[in-house]
Amino acid sequence: MTDFPRSPRLTKGAIVSFDIFSIGALPQVIQFQYNPDSLTRTLQAQTSGGEGNPLESFRLNGPPVESISLDIELDATDQLEHPDQNKAATSFGIHPQLAALEMILYPKSSVVITNTILAALGTKELIAPEGPLTVLIWGLKRVLPVRLTEFRVTEEAYDTNLNPIRAKVSLGLRVLSYMDFKSTHPGYHLFLAHQVVKEYMGFIGSVNSIDAIGKGNLF
Repeated sequence: MTDFPRSPRLTKGAIVSFDIFSIGALPQVIQFQYNPDSLTRTLQAQTSGGEGNPLESFRLNGPPVESISLDIELDATDQLEHPDQNKAATSFGIHPQLAALEMILYPKSSVVITNTILAALGTKELIAPEGPLTVLIWGLKRVLPVRLTEFRVTEEAYDTNLNPIRAKVSLGLRVLSYMDFKSTHPGYHLFLAHQVVKEYMGFIGSVNSIDAIGKGNLF
């Protein structure tokens, strides 16, 4: 059965992590198997809080603090129907996808081992573990540097080797703005580009609203 030729091609959301400190390291792309039906965003304004001071009433200390929550589903059922074509799913279920998401929260084992050796040798200055630059891609107009703040997984089915084959993962993300980076960090420029796109989208929205007012279509 072929797909309808005129059906639109669906863009898949993804989380991408970059180890910007390892030369030649490839980004890890975790593409959503199914796009979430909904995504919750919360923006908290960063104001000076100058109540009673007319000079501070509208002053902004920076961009709002934005939090995102979403649920993604992982399911290896379809792949298991064709084991010869999906050996990874047959051997591991959805373990690799879950591990890829979870590892965003872990310091690298190589750094942990190195620090253990340095501590045993009496070295006082240890390597400060730093996580990857994590980016949420939700369409071309939302490419955001984020920090994974919450990870909750419900494993719903297993194969005979107790590999999870179906799960729902609830993710909590905090958007990182240019206030969270040095100006030389890629995340600084990534968020700034996102804000420029948002400003353009807002301009389009305001122009359309003004046009509607002019035509008497406001109500």
